[in-house]
Amino acid sequence: MSAASLADLERCATIEDTALRLACYDAAMTASPPDRPRPSPLLAEPPSRTGPSLIEERWAIGVSGRDSRFDVRAHRPSYFLLARYTDAPNRLPTSPSKPSLPGDLDLKGVESKFQLSFKVKLADFSEFGGAAVWAGFTQQSHWQLYTGSQSRPFRESDYEPELMLALHPSLEALGWRWRLLVIGLNHQSNGRDEPLSRSWNRVYAQFGVERGDFALLVRPWWRIPERDSDDDNPDITRYMGYGDVVGVYRHGEHTFSALARFNARSSRGALQLGWNFPLGRRVRGYVQAFTGYGESLIDYNVRQNTIGLGVSLADFL
Repeated sequence: MSAASLADLERCATIEDTALRLACYDAAMTASPPDRPRPSPLLAEPPSRTGPSLIEERWAIGVSGRDSRFDVRAHRPSYFLLARYTDAPNRLPTSPSKPSLPGDLDLKGVESKFQLSFKVKLADFSEFGGAAVWAGFTQQSHWQLYTGSQSRPFRESDYEPELMLALHPSLEALGWRWRLLVIGLNHQSNGRDEPLSRSWNRVYAQFGVERGDFALLVRPWWRIPERDSDDDNPDITRYMGYGDVVGVYRHGEHTFSALARFNARSSRGALQLGWNFPLGRRVRGYVQAFTGYGESLIDYNVRQNTIGLGVSLADFL
């Protein structure tokens, strides 16, 4: 067996979905023999992965021969940061529509942070270009784990349900392949009482393209207006902008990701970098760095730099 086919089989073994993993093995075992003429490197397209790509794996693209409704898939990253340091703890959260707190909150600059995210396929319309309806949910929590004198409270928890219609075009140009179009309705809130309540609703479109082991997702959004009396954070788009861009690169067992937001009118934005790497057979490490505004809803108008280290349950997309 050639070294190339061994690499293909090792790659197949990392696929979680049983049907996709078997399809990957079939493709690897029926690959063209090594003595078949190969195209010139100057004319060849970027190398493609054996088995599902980054986007295909997350959105169950190419699953055939079984009913994939109610499949549960990773949505956004799921991780637990055992320690996260910030250079600017938000001890006095503010919003233009809310009264100020009577005094500063007693917060430490080192805390824990975790995020859990998944999506479920509700309906499948394969006859319409592989269209599917998904429901997603993401929870991000900031935990003051190292404040024993205060019973280690949760500083902030943000809840983000969404409903999505996903389409899977397969168009190629200049070595890039368009594999994802999502139209979504998104609600995000922290479920807190006044004056710390924060929430907003958005409609968005997400476009996903890929090239080899690199995926790029562009997501513009439009905030659904609210009555002034109900708006917890009327200036949130000034800091969170009107969309985000995510880039993901997989190199062997390592995954590198970047998320960026920017509002050109206000010159506000954010950049988050992630590194997902193997620690053992079933444990993966995760490093996350953030700079800018809006790491959480309560911090939407606070600029800070943070870095955290922990374990990963599922990487980006």
